Amino acid sequence: MSWWRGRSEEAEASAEFSRALMREMLLTQQLRVKVLIVTASVFLVLLSLIDIFEPEVAERVWHTGRRAFLIQAILLSFILFEWWVYSQVALYLKRDRDVPPLRRYIGAFIETSLPSVVLIMQIHSMGADKALGFVMPFAYFIFVISSTLRLDFWLSAFTGFVAAAELFAIAMHYRPSDGVEPELYFDVARSVTILICGVLAGAVGVQLRRQFVASILAATARDRVTSLFGQHVSPQVVERLMAEGTSGASDLRKVAVMFVDFRGFTAAARSRTPQQVVDRLDGAFAVLVESLEARGGIVNKFLGDGFLALFGAPFETQDAAHHAVAAGREMLAAMTRVNAASDWPLRIGIGIHLGEVVAGNIGSPRRKEYTVIGDTVNFASRLEALNKEFDSQLLISSEVRAALGEAVRDARSLGEVPVRGYDRPVEVWQLG
Repeated sequence: MSWWRGRSEEAEASAEFSRALMREMLLTQQLRVKVLIVTASVFLVLLSLIDIFEPEVAERVWHTGRRAFLIQAILLSFILFEWWVYSQVALYLKRDRDVPPLRRYIGAFIETSLPSVVLIMQIHSMGADKALGFVMPFAYFIFVISSTLRLDFWLSAFTGFVAAAELFAIAMHYRPSDGVEPELYFDVARSVTILICGVLAGAVGVQLRRQFVASILAATARDRVTSLFGQHVSPQVVERLMAEGTSGASDLRKVAVMFVDFRGFTAAARSRTPQQVVDRLDGAFAVLVESLEARGGIVNKFLGDGFLALFGAPFETQDAAHHAVAAGREMLAAMTRVNAASDWPLRIGIGIHLGEVVAGNIGSPRRKEYTVIGDTVNFASRLEALNKEFDSQLLISSEVRAALGEAVRDARSLGEVPVRGYDRPVEVWQLG
């Protein structure tokens, strides 16, 4: 059963990663479209300004104002087309779906053919030699370079191929067939260079995609840690969890379980505003959790004005009982310092028990949480509650006392104490 649960969680994580990668690729597609729109708009504005303020320049290039107007109309149509592409990508993002590959290739073909259309018009205006040696053949590089943002090697290579093939075909069709070989070599070299640029753009896109994959994997791992352990894990613990890995399968392990609760907090909170209550709790929790994590413990969950902490899970910890008791002592000392500087002193109760628990990722398919289950957890909770009866602050079980050995000399037995939910009295020890 745990194997099936692990497989389903891996499939869920894989699907989540695929969706995240798809969204990142769609976002880069939108960025690519924006670049093309801005570039086309700049050319459109420049052509319009030249047509208005330097009409003789436009006349020398186009020989007729009608062709200049057609170029402007083509650029405007291209801008509108790219806005439509942008809206389609946004729609796919909203639906959390990817753009079909065929549509990507069709779009790449249409975009890359724009310089070919303009180049043919220029050839008819100024002749093949001037047009092929003018600006427009360089315009192919705009689409080849921007294809890097597709993060797809084959799409970039396809863009380079279309640009190279169309430029070579135009050059062969419009150049005079006089058998001059240097011109053929020039056209071949130029087209091959564009094709190589497309391949290189694809290689760069693949590298960018790998970086996206690495960053998404890191973010997914962090999200998984957060979903398992909540937002109560320090950055240091997150880094360790990511380095060592987190298993979704449940296992049986020996841990020290600590319950912490503020004594009389509810009654004292009635005379305070909600914001005062939250601020006081946040400040106290910050101090307690700092002491806890310094000893290798983690907060498994907050429970109103208290929390459950673990030593030995999810990390294997040697001498879990020693670390838990040391953390408990430091937490009491820290609260004493905090209370000295506060007009609302707080008194905490701590219960620590050592034993076996079932630890694992438990919950519904939509929301899981790393937690521990077992009698050890229940008894630690009951142990903490006994602080109220004995007016104490730190109680430990016989199992913890035995694990401490001679390292602790101030442990005082309270005798065998009746514990709610247990048939027989249990020996309880007080520290401090």
